[in-house]
Amino acid sequence: MTGADQGGSGESDPARGAGRADRGWLVVAGLFTLSAAAAAFEIAPASVTPLLMDGMSVGPTAAGWLVSVMYATAVVASVPVGVGLDRTDARLAVGAAALALLVAGAWSYVAATGDAYASLVAARVVGGLSYVTLWNAGATLSGVVVDADRRATAVGIFTASAPLGFALGQFGGPLVAEVAGWAATFPAFAALGAVGFALFAAGGPPRQAGVGDPPDRAALGRVLANRAVWTVSLLGTLAYGLYLFLNSWMPTYLTETTALTLGQSGALVAVFPAVGLVARSGSGVLSDRAFGGRRRPVVLGAYLLVLSATAGFLVVEGVPALFACLLLAGFGVQLAIGLVFTYVRELVDPSVAGTAVSLVTAVALAGAFAAPLLAGAAVERTGSFRLAFVGALVLAVAGVGLATVAPEPRESA
Repeated sequence: MTGADQGGSGESDPARGAGRADRGWLVVAGLFTLSAAAAAFEIAPASVTPLLMDGMSVGPTAAGWLVSVMYATAVVASVPVGVGLDRTDARLAVGAAALALLVAGAWSYVAATGDAYASLVAARVVGGLSYVTLWNAGATLSGVVVDADRRATAVGIFTASAPLGFALGQFGGPLVAEVAGWAATFPAFAALGAVGFALFAAGGPPRQAGVGDPPDRAALGRVLANRAVWTVSLLGTLAYGLYLFLNSWMPTYLTETTALTLGQSGALVAVFPAVGLVARSGSGVLSDRAFGGRRRPVVLGAYLLVLSATAGFLVVEGVPALFACLLLAGFGVQLAIGLVFTYVRELVDPSVAGTAVSLVTAVALAGAFAAPLLAGAAVERTGSFRLAFVGALVLAVAGVGLATVAPEPRESA
């Protein structure tokens, strides 16, 4: 039970109850905007890579690390951040993260215009700390500030902030660069976080992400020893690994195996993350409404879709068929991503929900970091994408297997 659910007078007054609900969704909107701003800031260098390489006289590897360093920071910092969120005033944590995002944006601009690559990397590390804090806080708080029967819906909507932020960064970056220079992309996207924090603060979020007393070491140990938590965390790892593999390598694959140009391939592949706006936000609605709050059927169905799509990549030819597989894979993998953060927090005591969410984040982002690198190594070693797609098929099969045995939250209680 959250602080908003407590108190007899509130329960007997429908108007006050509706007001609390409205404020809860305002908090979700603020967290969504903050996360989208951080995601746009994260992907911004990828949208202006040629300009960045020319402007700073660096190669592709150095340019690529300006994105990867934020993932690496998130993997390392996620669990400590989650533990802190379970012990900290949520308003202060989100406010500090929002401020850090603004600082990272301004710092990045100064470093970029001053041709200071090392300083720019350091600024991106600060941005990574901000992003993982906002993501963990958002995935936790979104399920706290609304009614329990809307929890998965709220968290699913929140997770759609990531693909929206990526799309904003990819498409908006060149536009900002054309008007104000490529370095201006950093503060431009970071500044959107100020709008998000204003919405968040206006909603009057609860003091803590969890409820009751802060967790002790024994409670934290139970999270790390919880097999159900690790099962859902691995489901997140597989989903993020598949997501980043296809997102990273499909433009090249389509260019090499079809008559499409790189620009045309990129436009088609842009649909892959974009479909996440529907899949991620719809995952909670589907689970809450069609399956009465059960989580396993939705995740299992998501991986069955991904399995079908990845098998299709091995046998189909032609742009329409490949695009259909890409669309199916994008929908399935993000249907799973949209639900795992609700799923895992329901497997543990509410006082350690932030820790559980942070564990999923850390383990999942490790998959996101590793999968594109392993796929690239497979392509380089074999000279084709077949082994990489076989690897993706293995991940999808593993996802189906894990989803089959994953417990429902009520079963693990």
